[in-house]
Amino acid sequence: MAKNKQIAGETSGGSPRLPPSTIPENDAPLRRRSDPFLIICRCFSLITAISAILCIAVNVLSAVRSFKNGSDVFDGIFRCYAVAIAVFTVVAETEWSVIFNFWKVLEYWPGRGMLQILAFPDYSGQRQDLVLLQNIASYLLLSCGVVYLIAGILCIGFLKRKLEHKETTRVQAVKDLEELERRKNELEALLIQNNV
Repeated sequence: MAKNKQIAGETSGGSPRLPPSTIPENDAPLRRRSDPFLIICRCFSLITAISAILCIAVNVLSAVRSFKNGSDVFDGIFRCYAVAIAVFTVVAETEWSVIFNFWKVLEYWPGRGMLQILAFPDYSGQRQDLVLLQNIASYLLLSCGVVYLIAGILCIGFLKRKLEHKETTRVQAVKDLEELERRKNELEALLIQNNV
């Protein structure tokens, strides 16, 4: 009779026992893998932010030189304008929800692309020592803006937001599952302690 109970999945004490193949493995860590598309988007966002920071540095230096000499005030004004737009670009690339609450257009990729294109200061003064660095920074930011604009027209930003929402939901589900596993282990330990 005891043999029949063990075959039916019960121990001699009458409590159910799972077959070894159905016991979940708690030791296996839950894999947290990111979507390759989101990784590419984050890398592109980093490249854009670095380009904007380079543009800020070069244009601040150029604006200071323009105002210091007093010879080309308009060049300094254009450089200050480019610095302000590049700062907005860096802030937009952080994707803070507070920023998107004030400027909804920056949440969408065509808006970001137009912002970066506006930061393109192709106004070269007579100084040739910074022209190469200015051109590199400006054209990098311009190309990022064009990519954002084209990707926004192709609704890539919408796809990115959907994938981010899916990843956030999955990460939250994994955290909830880990919390449930932790509580289960605590309760099992208390149950074993009370039975002893």
